[in-house]
Amino acid sequence: MSKKYPRIVIAGLRGGSGKTTLSLGLIASLAGKGKKIVPFKKGPDYIDAGWLSTAAQRPCYNLDPFLTGSEAVLASFTRHFPGADMAVIEGNRGLYDGMDADGTYSTAELAKMLAAPVVLIMDCTKVTRTAGAMVCGMLQFDRKVDIRGVVLNQIAGGRHEKVIRETIEKYCGIPVLGALPKQRQDLLSERHMGLTPFQEHPGVDAAIAAVATFVSGHVDVDRIYEIAQRAKPLKDTGTMDRESVRANPGSAVIPGRDPLTIGVIRDAAFQFYYPENFEELVGAGARLVEISALTQRQLPEIDVLYIGGGFPETNAIGLAKNRSFRQSLKKEIDKGLPVYAECGGLMYLGQTLTLKGRKYPMAGILPLDFEMANKPAAHGYTVVKITGQNPFYRRGTVLKGHEFHYSHLATGVENGRDQDGVHFAFSMQRGVGIIGNKDGICYKNVLATYTHLHAYGSPQWAAGMIRAALSYRKEKERHVTTGRSHTAARRK
Repeated sequence: MSKKYPRIVIAGLRGGSGKTTLSLGLIASLAGKGKKIVPFKKGPDYIDAGWLSTAAQRPCYNLDPFLTGSEAVLASFTRHFPGADMAVIEGNRGLYDGMDADGTYSTAELAKMLAAPVVLIMDCTKVTRTAGAMVCGMLQFDRKVDIRGVVLNQIAGGRHEKVIRETIEKYCGIPVLGALPKQRQDLLSERHMGLTPFQEHPGVDAAIAAVATFVSGHVDVDRIYEIAQRAKPLKDTGTMDRESVRANPGSAVIPGRDPLTIGVIRDAAFQFYYPENFEELVGAGARLVEISALTQRQLPEIDVLYIGGGFPETNAIGLAKNRSFRQSLKKEIDKGLPVYAECGGLMYLGQTLTLKGRKYPMAGILPLDFEMANKPAAHGYTVVKITGQNPFYRRGTVLKGHEFHYSHLATGVENGRDQDGVHFAFSMQRGVGIIGNKDGICYKNVLATYTHLHAYGSPQWAAGMIRAALSYRKEKERHVTTGRSHTAARRK
């Protein structure tokens, strides 16, 4: 059955053209008018998605055909839309930029997949009439992409806007929906991986309000809303035909006992998590407990620990100072606690992290020392094959993910060779990994990797978390029972 899903894709001619500013301002402006907006972000992204989520006051979901496949993209979109008046989908890079000359997995392909109208935002720095030629080229390049209008960005003044607006509307036949003037100061602060995460921004609400005022003052927000309302109906595909823990709801619930408890380190240092990953775990019946490695003194009672990516480098002092928590974590790992760590979590489990020549002690679990660089050590999609024993995945499994980090291995394992007590479980079929085309380093029941996974594309991830937690719970209970038996025997 087809339903109306009012929606718009915000796309650019390149990365850094102003997509996030327009998307954020559009969401916040419409929310201020009482509209319920559900945000989506195309591609693997945590930071922009976090800002969009904050503006909309509801989770921002990632739509990535490479990571999850087209079926899961459509299902996620229709599943997460109910209760909304409109969806705003922020694209990534340029509209037609993909993995190859065919634009595979591009924002354009996503827009066609969702039958979504597109609004372009273009940086008009040092260009006037040529902007019309660029927009005409965008329209002609793939006529199946439904481009409905353009927002001009970095406009120097009234004459600059007038020439570009008239050129586009005369030669391209689509409306100019707004013109954003140049700003002396960025409305949203940035650093090495893009925007400063909203968790670390000193004035999130004020920043979003400023962007909303800026966009609504120069863009026809109501007209964009009308374009979204006229989007073609979509078939409701709210289910996915795939192996998943959600196909077995209650798999984390043990009859007569508390459900499995999954600890999540979520604070200023570790903030890169897909909401879909949490949904998969909760959908299986697990209980999530948020933990701070910066403020808590010890690890609570849990059955498995999940440490996502983030910025341990900007929180290195705080992480290093919390020695009590680091010791508590090491103690539980030595007792067999399963831990799944991604990127920043991998760095935290190492011995030290060097930043601008200064070393900071980390958790000391893995025999690795990391160092921050001034340029990315890896950036892009990954494909990994499980080749080694580990607590979460079966050998032979192939997973699609992504990596983006400025850190690199300073000292530790050489050339990806296994050492006493540690070994690698991932063989990189695409991407960089930790070292020597290897990733997924294991120690006891710890698996730590630079590769981020999305649960919709890798259902084995959530299933593995539940399986590892259940195994650890049973082992703890066995030790308790054995200990009681020994005590009773001694009393006799």
